[in-house]
Amino acid sequence: MSDAASETSASTRSPTLRPLIELLASMRFAISLLTVICIASVIGTVLKQHEPAVNYVNQFGPFWADLFLSLKLNAVYSAWWFLLILAFLVTSTSLCVARHAPKYWADLRTYKENIREKSLSAFHHKATGELAGTPEAEAQRLGKLLVSGGWKVKLQQRDTDAGPGTGWMLAAKAGAANKIGYIAAHSAIILICIGGLFDGDLVVRAQMLLGGKTPYNGGGLISEVADTHRLSERNPTFRGNLLVAEGTQSSTAILNQSDGVLLQELPFAIELKKFIVEYYSTGMPKLFASEIVIHDKETGETKETRVEVNHPASYKGVEIYQSSFDDGGSKVQLQARSFQPGIKPFVVEGEIGGSLKLPANEIGGQPATLEFTALRVLNVENLSGGDRSEVDVRKVDLKHSIESRLGAGNKSATKRDLRNVGPSITYKLRDASGQAREFVNYMLPVDTGDGQPVYLLGVRETPSDPFRYLRVPVDTEGSIDGFLHLREALADPALREAAVKRYTMQALDDKRPELAEQLSQSSLRALTLFAEGEELNGQKQVGLQAISNFIEANVPEAERSRAGEVLVRILNGVLYELAQISREKAGLAAMQPDEKTQAFMTQAVLSLSDVQLYPAPVFFELKNFNQVQASVFQVARAPGKNIVYLGCLFLILGVFAMLYVRERRIWIWFTPSKPTEGMGAAAGSKAIMALSTNRQTLDGDKEFEDLSGKLLGTNRRPGGNAK
Repeated sequence: MSDAASETSASTRSPTLRPLIELLASMRFAISLLTVICIASVIGTVLKQHEPAVNYVNQFGPFWADLFLSLKLNAVYSAWWFLLILAFLVTSTSLCVARHAPKYWADLRTYKENIREKSLSAFHHKATGELAGTPEAEAQRLGKLLVSGGWKVKLQQRDTDAGPGTGWMLAAKAGAANKIGYIAAHSAIILICIGGLFDGDLVVRAQMLLGGKTPYNGGGLISEVADTHRLSERNPTFRGNLLVAEGTQSSTAILNQSDGVLLQELPFAIELKKFIVEYYSTGMPKLFASEIVIHDKETGETKETRVEVNHPASYKGVEIYQSSFDDGGSKVQLQARSFQPGIKPFVVEGEIGGSLKLPANEIGGQPATLEFTALRVLNVENLSGGDRSEVDVRKVDLKHSIESRLGAGNKSATKRDLRNVGPSITYKLRDASGQAREFVNYMLPVDTGDGQPVYLLGVRETPSDPFRYLRVPVDTEGSIDGFLHLREALADPALREAAVKRYTMQALDDKRPELAEQLSQSSLRALTLFAEGEELNGQKQVGLQAISNFIEANVPEAERSRAGEVLVRILNGVLYELAQISREKAGLAAMQPDEKTQAFMTQAVLSLSDVQLYPAPVFFELKNFNQVQASVFQVARAPGKNIVYLGCLFLILGVFAMLYVRERRIWIWFTPSKPTEGMGAAAGSKAIMALSTNRQTLDGDKEFEDLSGKLLGTNRRPGGNAK
């Protein structure tokens, strides 16, 4: 310590280095660095790290995405400026410790027994007393008394006016660990930063800079990636992800970089025997664990173990954590259906994560690529009907009513109806230009609360958008075919005219045959407008919107409400007849005029109005699947964690020592009592006592009063003195 102190002092005497060292070792500089690190950590927490560049563009726009990427905010903890700040913080704290630790260490070993008698009177806490024994005897007695109380004591013989060696100085100290706390706390910062630098990307970056390693940003098989993108098994520190499907094994981890990935070879291979996942009633995972077999590459030995969240496995210095889970290449069978006439259904098979080319003649448009994105076997949705305006006293849920107003603050007053609605398939249709839309279709029909089951067909333009759903009603056979037959019939002008004739014959009063032609024309006009629409301001409007535009353009405002009711009633009647015709053509039984048929037709009218806006020529039904699960592990070799743990221990001890350990020093000056006139030499001694502490407390005066009374037998007086 003394050598370091001397070197530092010599450096500070240099006129060139003194300002730089003063800056680096200053507390203001260290606090500034800590502030920047805190801000960077907040950014790294809020902003998702190591995401593809396109995700930042979609979320924040091109300008902000370019700014974030240029500042490396997508990889804060591995950015060069963050590592540089950590290095400066280590340097600053080390200089601070090097400058002050020798003084504190020397202060720990000294008792400051050379203090002068006159200096004791300047202390706030001071007292004097008369003792019966000689200065030497009283110094020995009080010294033993303080030692028994946990004080460290040193005695020094002094000269007084009574003669050489007649006085004694007692110096005692307690709470010296307070100074050690300062050294420990600052050393902890150094250790934690060094451990963080060592376990961070610093070693990997050094290999990229000095070893010729470059990130890989292409595709294909891992086995085909060149060695320039691979890190050795002897890499001292790394942290990457490893995806292993059930029944397979892997020994290559992925290290995400801002401009690609690096492949980290492991000294062993991980085989996933079984992946276990359990869910809450809300659909959130409750437990996921992996039963794995570790295959040692060098010895060929195998080790079976189980990895759970917060319960990692360890092998050859590499920690294996359960990070998440994913699809491991599930096999799916989809049936392509179309709302457009002339496109025949066909079946495709694929694997999650794969893709398939669709020719133009099969989908009725431009060629596209079908990308199998995700398979979800469990989908828990809230299917509550919401609040009702009316209240039925016979169905009041008193328990829920009370619980909604009591208990935790996160409770919702709205009663939720959580149900598993079955599997779903997510896929993308990508055109020749590379633009893609994402779709999600549920395998089973869902009752959303109105009693009419529907197939949910979701679509969104970008990953940041929510899914918009087309609700296709289920017919009496529990199939989507009834609606598709109706949609095909709606596109046929001949069938539309046949439906109009049927409706006119049934709706017309036999006593008024003169209205037949008028009703027939109105019905055909409404049905054609609903099916084909019309141009408005350069845009073609179809469905119910076309009906609404027609009424606004041709009917006076005062009569629009009645005209709308009439047209909608006519449209519903004609569509019902069209549905019956479509079922006859398909060889299906006629629908019965009951509540189920009414619910089907109500939803069918809405779906027919929206289906023409569906942005794809075909949609894909999930017919069958074979789920293959995969486990995502985080593998890490982090020797610096022991340094970090040691730093955390130092930090705890240092903070505790600085906050809860109070340094105190006591000085007692013993001199022989002056002889009383006519009484000869006095046998007693006079003691002057003073106490110093680094931290004043509310009970400090009371503590000194008790201590001086115990040692000198004094009584406390106002003003801080005891006599």
